Amino acid sequence: MPLLDTEEYVEQAHFFRAMRERMPENVPLQELLVQLKEEILATTKLPMALDFLLTELKYHGVIGPAMAQLAHYFTSFQTYVIQEAERDTGRLDMWIALEILRFDAEYRAKGASPAGVFMYQFETLCRNRLRYEAGLDAVAHDPIFNADWRQWILTVRRQVGIVDFSDMVYVRSRYYATRRMEQTGCSEPEKPVLFGEKEGRIALANHRKDPLYLFAALQRQLGYPNVPRPKPSDDTRQLIPQLLRRMERFETRIKLLEDEQKGGFDLTQFYGPRDEAGGEPPSEL
Repeated sequence: MPLLDTEEYVEQAHFFRAMRERMPENVPLQELLVQLKEEILATTKLPMALDFLLTELKYHGVIGPAMAQLAHYFTSFQTYVIQEAERDTGRLDMWIALEILRFDAEYRAKGASPAGVFMYQFETLCRNRLRYEAGLDAVAHDPIFNADWRQWILTVRRQVGIVDFSDMVYVRSRYYATRRMEQTGCSEPEKPVLFGEKEGRIALANHRKDPLYLFAALQRQLGYPNVPRPKPSDDTRQLIPQLLRRMERFETRIKLLEDEQKGGFDLTQFYGPRDEAGGEPPSEL
């Protein structure tokens, strides 16, 4: 699969951002895809892809399998993220999934590097507790990676959790290759270099540390893209009505206590309506 043009990634970023912003409006997904199709630049291939997604959505109710059939347009990582969000037992929320794909498309539109794309996608798997085996397999099939990158990513898939991730990055960096060649006197590195000298230094500094510290350092020092995180839920909207109901109950109790002290406590105010014959109040069905 070849890389897409920059305008394709720009329109993809707009598509994922608009979907996330308009989903809280309770607009059906089918209508939302129809609306966004009219907004997308007609000179790109995204409107045709949306046509296919809309057709599959009407029959199957999901868009993940349809994206998998459009492997020449959507990357395997994009498809994997959407499929994880659509899984009934999945941990990934659809809003976060769309935000992840939006940042990924924006980074590619600005001119992404293979190292930056891998770190972004691997951090996405870590922070959202997605399945490493299936996730890294999807990452390896991204068209931005060549054969050397693909082979190393599959190695990471086998060794993740066994070998320190910072060490795996360090030994494939230009910084390690330079030091190794100076020690051995070789003119060529033993294995293809995948990361630059700065990445190697940062990886060495984060030896035996949480990989999240490595991701944060790369983002600070080299401008790697940040992975969106779920925002804590705002309970104030539910808390304020609960407090108001409690205050009303407290005011009622205080009033009853004051009436009792004054000797004017009247229970008839709590009686229900009586019929004209003076019998018991009619029962409510």
